[in-house]
Amino acid sequence: MKNEKISHALKIYRKQNNLTVAQVSELLSSQNIAVAEKTIYGWESGQAQPDADTLLRLCKIYHIDDILSTFGYEPRQAQLPQPTLFELELIKQYRAHPEHQAAIHKLLDLE
Repeated sequence: MKNEKISHALKIYRKQNNLTVAQVSELLSSQNIAVAEKTIYGWESGQAQPDADTLLRLCKIYHIDDILSTFGYEPRQAQLPQPTLFELELIKQYRAHPEHQAAIHKLLDLE
């Protein structure tokens, strides 16, 4: 599945860094990644996408630090497990009986 934001971002960042496609090809080549100019145009037009290693090298060349946001990926919130009905009832009873909370803490070694 292609991320269309990658092609758009690659073109914008290349231009922001005042680099030509030929220069990017040379920079990648100097890092042992042989890429034709035509391939870079393909990445920027969305016809293809670079592999992960090449994308990371491009991010270095283009000075992209926040890779996930740049390419439209939002950091996922950690999902907490949902309590069961039984666990919700335990919480309800715990709150309803504050006089027993100290004993529960001791029993569960929460002190």
